[in-house]
Amino acid sequence: MVKIVESVSKGRRAASATATSIPARARSPRALKATPTFASEAEERTFWETHDSTDRVDWRRAQIVRLPNLKPTSKSISLRLPIGLLEALRIEANRRDVPYQSLIKVWLSECVEKKASA
Repeated sequence: MVKIVESVSKGRRAASATATSIPARARSPRALKATPTFASEAEERTFWETHDSTDRVDWRRAQIVRLPNLKPTSKSISLRLPIGLLEALRIEANRRDVPYQSLIKVWLSECVEKKASA
């Protein structure tokens, strides 16, 4: 799996990927094709959907990138719970001094991880 992070700075492209994910054909020295200039992000997205980056990026110069400030996305859902169960959750959350929705997320996550590892 190749993870690519690209940024455009003064007309130059910088690409990063893990060294183990570099395809063999990208490691061989050869002339790279020029990357076009894009008018919009949508135009660039369309281009990369139909073109191979190994023809245009020197993956030998790739660097590992860490993005520590990225947060996982979440989606709001509606969940019907029996009143007694909701009250018990709120009491337990209050005892632990955490919001009850956060407690539900933690418990659900732990349960899913436990099931996945079993």
